[in-house]
Amino acid sequence: MEPADKSGGERNDATAQANPRDELVDHLPALRAFALSLTREGASADDLVQDTIVKAWTNMDKFQTGTNLRAWLFTILRNTFYSARRKTKREVSDSDGLHAARLSTRPEHDGRLALRDFRVAFEQLPDEQREALILVGASGFSYEEVADMTGVAIGTVKSRANRGRRKLAELLHLEENEELSMNDQVTLAVMAPNHPVRR
Repeated sequence: MEPADKSGGERNDATAQANPRDELVDHLPALRAFALSLTREGASADDLVQDTIVKAWTNMDKFQTGTNLRAWLFTILRNTFYSARRKTKREVSDSDGLHAARLSTRPEHDGRLALRDFRVAFEQLPDEQREALILVGASGFSYEEVADMTGVAIGTVKSRANRGRRKLAELLHLEENEELSMNDQVTLAVMAPNHPVRR
């Protein structure tokens, strides 16, 4: 009887002490998507994700086992982005996206065009609204988790998300209660209040 209890205890200890570093790779796609929404440029997004992983790896002793690793990584990424931006004291330009939109021709019906229009409109939102929509809608975090990650009140997160959705609807010339004609789940989640993508 004693050996069985002992081995069971060892298995529980091993599970409880699983190294979160092993899970980092699982979060890379979501981190890159968030980084891209902040930087609006592929190479900068990749650099930001790399910096985030390095910081997470070297500070893993500060991660509390049993808490949300993804939220912790998103917080590191977000703080890294805003720290770098404060140092350079300049905003990242979005000329590529807007220029491409001006050069495009509008087919009669094309889902990819609708997605392109959405991206162009999304990039025109203020940083805090875009961030709230990415975290709450596309990344599936709760308002409470986003409030913790960004250091603002839950009501502020809700307000930013709602204002962002209203502004997007305005930029996309959507009528009240009109839905986007797109199949992209992440895009639809950004526009749909209280319907985050499942993680």
